[in-house]
Amino acid sequence: MTRATALILTAMTGFSGLVYEVVWQKYLATLLGSHSEATATVLAIFLGGLSLGYWFFGALTRREIVNAQEAGLPPRLLFIYGGLEFGIGVYVVVFPWLFEIIQALSLAIPHGAGGVGFAMDVLLTVVLVGPATVAMGGTIPILTQALAKDLEDATRFHALVYALNTAGAFAGALAAGFVLIPWLGLVTVLYAMGAINLFAGSVFMLIGRKGGAVVSLSSTNGSLSSRETFHIYHAVALLTGFAMMSLQTTAIRVAGLSFGSSQFTFSMVVAVFVLCIALGSFVVSTFDRISKGWVVANQWLLALAFAVLYFQVEKSPYWVHALRSVFRSTDASFAPFHTAGFLSILVMIGVPVVISGAVLPLLFHLMRREADHLGDVSGRLYGWNTVGSLLGALLGGYVLFFWFEMHEVYRIAVAALGIGAVALTVRVFEWSRLTSGIALVCIVGGLISLPEWDYRNLHSGLFRYRTAMPGTEQGFEAFNAANGLISKRNTVFVTDDPIASVMAYEIVRDDAPKSLSILVNGKSDGNTLGDHRTMSLLATIPALLAERAERGFVIGWGTGVTAGQLALFDSIQTVDVAEISPGVIAASPLFDFANGNASTNPKINVIQSDAYRALVRSDETYDVIISEPSNPWVTGIEMLFSQEFLEVAKGKLSPGGVYGQWYHEYETNPEVLEIVLRTYASVFDHVAVWRSIYPDLLLIGFDDPDSALDIERLEKRMRRPDFRSALHAAHIHSIPEMLAHELLPQGVVHALELQGPVHSLYHPILSDAAGRAFFSGGIAGFSHSGASKPAAAGRANSLIRRYVDRHGGELQDPAREAYIMEVCRIHGFICLAPLAQWMHEAPESPGLDRAKKRVDRFVKQEKLRLAGRYVRLAKPPDLDVMSALFRTQEEDNAISSSDMIHLQTAQRASREYRDFYFHGSPFEASSLEWIWSQCGENPMTRRQCAAEVRERDQKPPVSDFVAEVDRCMQALVDGPACKEGRDEAHALIESTR
Repeated sequence: MTRATALILTAMTGFSGLVYEVVWQKYLATLLGSHSEATATVLAIFLGGLSLGYWFFGALTRREIVNAQEAGLPPRLLFIYGGLEFGIGVYVVVFPWLFEIIQALSLAIPHGAGGVGFAMDVLLTVVLVGPATVAMGGTIPILTQALAKDLEDATRFHALVYALNTAGAFAGALAAGFVLIPWLGLVTVLYAMGAINLFAGSVFMLIGRKGGAVVSLSSTNGSLSSRETFHIYHAVALLTGFAMMSLQTTAIRVAGLSFGSSQFTFSMVVAVFVLCIALGSFVVSTFDRISKGWVVANQWLLALAFAVLYFQVEKSPYWVHALRSVFRSTDASFAPFHTAGFLSILVMIGVPVVISGAVLPLLFHLMRREADHLGDVSGRLYGWNTVGSLLGALLGGYVLFFWFEMHEVYRIAVAALGIGAVALTVRVFEWSRLTSGIALVCIVGGLISLPEWDYRNLHSGLFRYRTAMPGTEQGFEAFNAANGLISKRNTVFVTDDPIASVMAYEIVRDDAPKSLSILVNGKSDGNTLGDHRTMSLLATIPALLAERAERGFVIGWGTGVTAGQLALFDSIQTVDVAEISPGVIAASPLFDFANGNASTNPKINVIQSDAYRALVRSDETYDVIISEPSNPWVTGIEMLFSQEFLEVAKGKLSPGGVYGQWYHEYETNPEVLEIVLRTYASVFDHVAVWRSIYPDLLLIGFDDPDSALDIERLEKRMRRPDFRSALHAAHIHSIPEMLAHELLPQGVVHALELQGPVHSLYHPILSDAAGRAFFSGGIAGFSHSGASKPAAAGRANSLIRRYVDRHGGELQDPAREAYIMEVCRIHGFICLAPLAQWMHEAPESPGLDRAKKRVDRFVKQEKLRLAGRYVRLAKPPDLDVMSALFRTQEEDNAISSSDMIHLQTAQRASREYRDFYFHGSPFEASSLEWIWSQCGENPMTRRQCAAEVRERDQKPPVSDFVAEVDRCMQALVDGPACKEGRDEAHALIESTR
C-alpha cells in the first residue's frame, strides 16, 4: 500500500514539476529576455539544480541510514522526502511575491543590457529558482532507497519510480501548453501546482513518520576495482543526457518548421520525449532478468536509430502538410489535428526515444551491486545524466549554433551516443584499445559522410497551406515536382543561429522586379516586393504623426525596410533596432538594394537582443517606436503584444511621441483582434488604427493626442521632400490619399468599450487564442463602430474630415476620385461609402461618372478576391440606398412622408449602414431612423391577394385580375416586421458595440 501510494504521488509531483518549468520560463522571460540565450540559461539552471539535488540527496540518504543505524532507529527517509515536497509547495505558493522582489532588485541595480547585466540577472535567477530545483532532485534517490524491497527488486522499482515521475511530466507538458496557462494564468497555475506538492508532502510525512527498514547491501559491496570504473557509467549517462537534450532541441526546431513555431508545437515535442522516456523505463521495470549484453545493445540501438532517422528529417514539412490537408480549417478540428500531430511525432521519433528512456534504469541495474547505498548510486547516476542534459541545453541548444548548422548539431549528438556505446562496450566486454579506436573512427567517419539536409525543403513553409495541393497525396518527390516550391526558390542565404533558423531566397521572374524574402523558422517575415509598401508606411505614418521625429526605435529588423525608411527622414538623428536573431542581422546586407542601404547607414544602431530587455534596460526616450514583430502565434512573439511590454514602451516615449504596432487581419479571427485592441487600449489613452495595405494594420498609440490631430502641421510635414519621396514610393501622391489609410480615428477604439480580458505576461491568453485562430486560417473583422459613441469620436477626430473642413468643406473632383480609389485599394469594398457620399453631395459633378466607372471596374475585378475578407458581398450593395444614408435630418424632414418605404429597402439600408460604415465618410444615423420610420410591409401573400380579388369580383378579365393582384401586393402597412426592424436599427446606432 505504501509503495502504491508513493508511486501515485510521484506521478503527481512529476506533473507539477514540468508545469513549474514552463511557468518559470515565462516568468523569467521578463527578467532575462525571451531569446534562446535566456531560454537555454533557464533550462540550464533548472537542470543544474536537479543535478545538484540528485547528488546531494543521494549522499543524504546514506548519511540518514548510517545515523539511524548508529542510533538503533529505523531511518525516516519518507518523512524527509515529505518535508522536501511540502517545502517545494510552500516555495511555489510564495513564488509570485519572491519574483516581484527579485525583479525590483534587478531594475534597481544599474547594470545595462550587455553581458555583465545579463550575468547579474542570471545570478538573481539562480537565487530565485535554484533552491526549488535542487529540492526536486530528491525524488529518485530517496524513494529508490526507501522503498526497494531487495536488490532484485531495486531495478524494477527504481525504473517504476522514474517512469511514473516522467509520465506525470508528460501530462504536465501537454496540460501546461494547451490548457492550464491559457485558462488560469501563471499565478493561479502556481497555486494549483503548489497544492499538489503540499498534499504529496503531507502524505509522505504521515506515512514516513515512524521510519522503515531499507535494503542492506553490507554483504554485496562491489570491489574496489569495480568502483574505480564507475566513471565510465557516469560518462555514458552524461553523454546520453547531452545527446538527448541536443536532439530534443533539434526536434523542436524541425517541428517548428513543419507545424509552425507555436507553443503547441513545443508542447507536443516535449510531451513525446517525456512520454517515450517514461515508456522506456516502464519496459525495464517489467524485466525479471537483465543481462549485461542487453544493456550494451540498448546503447548501440539508440545511436543507430537516430542515425537512421537522420535521412527522414528534411521531409518532415511535407508529411505534416499531408496530414494537415486531411483536417478542415475549423475550431472543431483543432484538437483532432494536434492529437494526430502528436501521434505523428510519436511514430517518427518514438522508438529511439523509448530506447533512451531505458538507458538510466539499465545502467542503474549494472551499478546497484557495486555500491553501498542505492540512493547514492541513483543520485550520482542521475546527477551525471542531468549534467549532460545541462550541457545539451547550453551547447546543443545554444552555443554550437554559433558555428554549426542544425544537421551538424544532430550529427554531434549522434556521435555522443556512439561514443557512449563504445565506452559501455569497453567496460562490459573489455574491448581492446585498437577495437575501440576502430569503432570510434567508423562512427565519426560515417557521420561526417552523411549528406546535408536540403534547407529549401525544411523552409518550405507548408504549415501555412491548409488544403491539399497538386501532388500532396502522391509522395514527397511528386509533391515537390508538381508545386515548384523548391525549384523556383534561389536560396541566397541560410543559417541556423542560436535563436532561429533563417533563410533568404529570391524568386526570379523575367517580368517582375527583384523579389527577395526572408524566412524565420519557415515563416516569411518580409518580402522586398509584396511587403515593401507596408514596411515603408510602418515608418512613415508614425513619423508623420509624432510631434517630433528625431529619435526612433524599431523592434525587429526583417528586411530592414522600416528601419531604413525611418533613417532616411532628414530630422531623424538615430534609429535603434532591436533584433533578436544574429542570422537575420547577418543576412541584412542582401536587402540593402530595397531599404536604402540600411545595413551601412550610420544613423542605425542594431542591438542584438529581445525588444523587452532592450527597452526596459534603455535609459533613452524616443519620438517614434515601431514594433514590427512576427505573428503572435509564434512562440515568444506574444510577449511584444502584452500589457506589460506596452507599458514599458509607453514609458520610453518622449512628449508627443508615437508608438506604432503592426498587426494582421489574415490567419486570425475577430476575437483575437479584440484581445489585441483591448490590450493596446488598456495602456494607451489615445489610439488610432490605420491600414498600410489590406490586410496589414498599424495600431498607433499617442502620447499627445492633440499633436496628431493638427492638420496644418501634418500637411507641412507631408510636403517636405523627404516625406513626399517616401509617400511616392508607396504610390501615394496626395494628402487625401495618405489620409485614406486611417481606418479608426482617435477615440473610436475606446468608445467601442470592448469587453473581455487583456493579454498579460502573467496571463498570456494571446498566444493560445492566436495559435488556434492560425489553425483555422480565418479573417479578422472589426466590431461595428457606427454606433453613438464610436461614431461621435470618429466624426470629431477623422483626419480626412478635418482636412476637408480646412479646405472649404469639399474636395475637388480629381482629389476626391484619387481618395476614393485609394480607399478601394486599402479597405476594399468599403470605398462604396465615399462614392455614395459623393453621389449625395454633388450628383451633377463632372467627375462622378468617371469615379463610378472606376469603382465598378474595381468591384468586378476584386469581388472574388476580397469577398469574404473585409465585407462579404452576399447581396450587391445599392448605391442609391447608401446615398440616402448621408441625408441630414433637415433633408429627411423635407421629404414627403406620404409614401411608405418597403421593408426590404429598409432592411437593405440597415445592412449597408452596418457593413459599409466608414469614419472618413460616415452615414447619418438619423437618416437610417427616418427610413425605418417610413417602413411598410405587405401583410398578405400573393395567393391571399388573388383570393381577395376573386371574392370582390367573381369573373374579372385576366389583365384586370393581374393588375388588381399587383395593386394588392403594393399595399403597405406598418407591421410587426417593421417594428422589429426599427428596434434593431435603433440598437445598431445606439449601442457602443
